[in-house]
Amino acid sequence: MRLASLAAAVLLVSAPVAVMAQEITPLVTVEWLKANAGNENVVILDIRDNIEKTDLGALPYIADAVVAPYASAGWRTEVQGVPGQIPPVEQIASLIGGLGIDGDDHVVIVPWGTDSSEFGGATRVYWTFKYLGHDEVSILDGGWRQYDAQGGERVATAATPEPTTFPVAVREELRATTADVEAALTAGVTLVDGRPEEQYLGKAKSPVVRIEGTIPGAINIPHSKFYSAEYASFAQPETIAAIAEGLSLGIDEKNIVFCNTGHWASIAWFGLHEVAGNKNTAMYDGSMSEWAADPARPIQ
Repeated sequence: MRLASLAAAVLLVSAPVAVMAQEITPLVTVEWLKANAGNENVVILDIRDNIEKTDLGALPYIADAVVAPYASAGWRTEVQGVPGQIPPVEQIASLIGGLGIDGDDHVVIVPWGTDSSEFGGATRVYWTFKYLGHDEVSILDGGWRQYDAQGGERVATAATPEPTTFPVAVREELRATTADVEAALTAGVTLVDGRPEEQYLGKAKSPVVRIEGTIPGAINIPHSKFYSAEYASFAQPETIAAIAEGLSLGIDEKNIVFCNTGHWASIAWFGLHEVAGNKNTAMYDGSMSEWAADPARPIQ
């Protein structure tokens, strides 16, 4: 990452670079971030939106963080009438490059950490980086809540990034299409509905979905199962493994996760694919919004 300010550049040059020799994990702790925040190739990506019951305050940022709010920066868009989709590759690569992020940077995503739904912004952005072929990405476990609770340094202004080129090598296997879901139904591949139980059972629905219900045969792992709002932390691998086992989902079994628009589904994908290590998990980006739009497709 390149910063426009000379002061920031001096800080980066003088910082140690040992972090890149370490294993990059899906989640990093506040202690890790404090120890590595000044590293030349660590980019702190603040995706927090100005939401209810949160306050940016007078010192709202982590030092040297670049800011790209989840809801407004362009991480998702409407494609062919389906909301919440990943933008065209050139467009999303331009967004990331405009944040000063290149192919050598370890990106650490910072959400608020208020609850599982809000934390889903981080997992969705994380999935975006992975889909684009960038492995050097992590999420700050517990987000800003943990950082602030543990006395992390706060500053008044965010960094001003110098745009660069972000390389892309798309991994199509991470993104399921409607055709993939149709094939999964025929082949008996497990489908995982990451929505709340009420929506899974057809007792409620999102406004962006035409009709109540779920994809036939899907199992339900509500997104709230993956994140503790009370403790501001993501579920441990053994917890996720136990949840999957309780639903007869094998540790390496092929599956496709979905929700309404691919937001909550990214939480389930992150939990199963990244934290628990099931590399046979894909995410249906269009989810129920796209699936239910065609009355010919089956709804349970």
